[in-house]
Amino acid sequence: MFQVHPSSYIDDDVTIGDGTKIWHFCHVQRGAVIGENCSLGQNVNIGNNVKIGNGVRIQNNVSVYEGVELEDNVFCGPSCVFTNVLVPRAHFPVHGKYNKTLIKEGASLGANCTIVCGHTVGRGAMIAAGAVVTKDVPDFALMAGVPARQIGIVNEKGEIVERMK
Repeated sequence: MFQVHPSSYIDDDVTIGDGTKIWHFCHVQRGAVIGENCSLGQNVNIGNNVKIGNGVRIQNNVSVYEGVELEDNVFCGPSCVFTNVLVPRAHFPVHGKYNKTLIKEGASLGANCTIVCGHTVGRGAMIAAGAVVTKDVPDFALMAGVPARQIGIVNEKGEIVERMK
């Protein structure tokens, strides 16, 4: 059994796992699959056909657009941003041709960071608040800055085990 706040809207043809909680003013769009024991904070939008693993935590004001996949135990900080089109133009819509973005198991995305589409964020990686990811991120990398660059390595708990110059 999952929980959905009455102010949220769940489209038809959506799968939501047991133990998942969907809070105020969320929208889960057609074809989305959300795993077990997830939490979607206030004002979260899950796009068409998005796949979200088990144990994922999505904080307030996050839109996970079509083309993005979140594996198990991913953390999305408040207002983090995903894109799904590299060259958006109002006069030239892409009509479902979205660049794929993969956030691997256990990765953490800080508040207000941006993940530019077409990239993979590695397992256990940590993206600092406000960082802008413009390339693939290795497993357990600590990334910060605009554009994001690797400044360290973290362990499974997110503790810094090595700092880079």
